[in-house]
Amino acid sequence: MRNAIHSIHSNRFVPLPPRICMEDHALSKQKGFSLIELLIVVAIILIIAAIAIPNLLRSRMAANEASAVSSVRSINTAQIAYNATYPTAGYATTMAALGPGATDCSSPGAATSANSCLLDNVLSSGKKAGYSFVISASASTPNTDYAVNANPVNPGSSGQRYFYSNAGGVIRYNQSAPATSNDIPIQ
Repeated sequence: MRNAIHSIHSNRFVPLPPRICMEDHALSKQKGFSLIELLIVVAIILIIAAIAIPNLLRSRMAANEASAVSSVRSINTAQIAYNATYPTAGYATTMAALGPGATDCSSPGAATSANSCLLDNVLSSGKKAGYSFVISASASTPNTDYAVNANPVNPGSSGQRYFYSNAGGVIRYNQSAPATSNDIPIQ
């Protein structure tokens, strides 16, 4: 009788519960992970996340800045087309004037100086990819100059640099404040 103990007080064997038997316990296979193994895996995942997340945020800011520069170029192109199409108005005075607004741009002759259909709805709304776009125009009629500023919505989070351009077409940037015509041109 392997699963029994000889009682000292009597001459009979007392059976043991099946789990206490050492032979049965030694034969059972362990299933699952130990707590230490799980903690090591969690620690490795946290280390990888600590390295990857800041790089991801920097990549997103760089992508937002590249999108802002591309958008400023699109605004410059739209302003040139607007000035050529509506010479009595000159350059557009608002972002909305460069976009479609509620106009169906697919209809011939639908574009007007108020909604010229030169930019898409997203950019003409004044916000795109973490940046805010603002046009300021000269007070003359026709408007002979304009300036466009692209500022990060959340500086340091959605973008680091501020961008500026005017009728000359040169895009300039500033690291800490809204850019002006005196700032560094983008190469």
